[in-house]
Amino acid sequence: MTSLAAPADRRLARRITFFVALAVFAQEATWDFYDAQVPPLLREHITSTAVVGLLMGMDNLLGVFVQPWIANRSDNTRTRWGRRIPYLAVGMPVAAVLFTLIPLATALPALIAIIFVYSLAGNSFKPIAQALLPDFIEPERRGRANAVVKIASGLTVIVSALISAFLVDDHPRLAFTVPAVLMLACTAVLVLRVRDNTSRAYQLALTEDSADEPAVRLRDVVKDIVRDPNRSRLLVVVAVLLFASAWFSSRSLFTPYGMETLGLSRGTAGSLTFPSGVAFLLAAYPAALLAERIGRIRTMTIGMVVFGAALALGTVVPTPAATVAAFCVAAAGASGFLINAAVVLWNLAPSARVIGVYTGLYTVSWAVGGFIGPGLVGAMVDVTGWRYMLLDIALLAALAVAVVLRVSVLARRHATSL
Repeated sequence: MTSLAAPADRRLARRITFFVALAVFAQEATWDFYDAQVPPLLREHITSTAVVGLLMGMDNLLGVFVQPWIANRSDNTRTRWGRRIPYLAVGMPVAAVLFTLIPLATALPALIAIIFVYSLAGNSFKPIAQALLPDFIEPERRGRANAVVKIASGLTVIVSALISAFLVDDHPRLAFTVPAVLMLACTAVLVLRVRDNTSRAYQLALTEDSADEPAVRLRDVVKDIVRDPNRSRLLVVVAVLLFASAWFSSRSLFTPYGMETLGLSRGTAGSLTFPSGVAFLLAAYPAALLAERIGRIRTMTIGMVVFGAALALGTVVPTPAATVAAFCVAAAGASGFLINAAVVLWNLAPSARVIGVYTGLYTVSWAVGGFIGPGLVGAMVDVTGWRYMLLDIALLAALAVAVVLRVSVLARRHATSL
């Protein structure tokens, strides 16, 4: 690589990172607002909390089936716009329109139908924007790019909170329109400025196509991962599921923990997670830089150990101040895993033609972990009591550490650079 090419590559990496971060920001802004404001709409018609929770989990269930399938479809798509942009150009505007219809549904069947179709549309492009990162960006710089995308995703929580605070009570329909307009605007910018037919991965895929390689089928990709004697890829997927279980448990069960163990009100307990969210955003980019120096697997392991140890220490001193401090340290540690896990999976992909599927597998394993984790930890709390909830979560993190350490052993055995 010449001295002139390197700066050009860096400019391209920064440009693509910005546009992908913009797309992910637009997507997650609608999902965050959806999670915050759709349950009250359902409760206007349904008294059972269990049924409301089941309907709210519908998007995750759909994602398990839709995301890998659509990611595989995009991997095999060839157009003059590339293989990702066509799906984003169609899927994001459709989802935005459906999102604006949610508060207009006055009858329960209509509301359920709209959120079902919205969930279907939203899942149809969820992994595709993220797949643009490994399409364009070289493996050694993917961590930095993914850190920026995670920061953009984290900021949507603040945006959702602001929209809820200023618009929901007085202008509920307008409140749903704001995230939809954000999505439309970001879609327009992305579609006008990015053509992924110029990406390195797309060109490599075309080269493999010219060698008469058959189209890659989703079941063949999954079968290859499961049957591979080198279990690295399968173990990374398992580690993502385990750590997602721990992470989502620490977020979704924190409010009742604060009420039961710390003796706080519902509102005060819920507000204590805000500092840890800031800590995660501040630690995200340094976690990417650290991985470039000491390795991604080592950074992931250190991050999970810090996460688990901080929560375990938080169990020792169950006070609001100590709990906030523990969660801030835990969130900073979690960034070591969250920033680098997807990058490790991308770098383990055997071909540029399956990058989308690997992105879909990451998002699905993360969603499945988020689905089963709170229930699993909740069952542990039923046995140990709320007093030891943080320790229960730390045990899940320890399992994830054990899996990642095994990946490290396999990487050394097979001389794989991670």
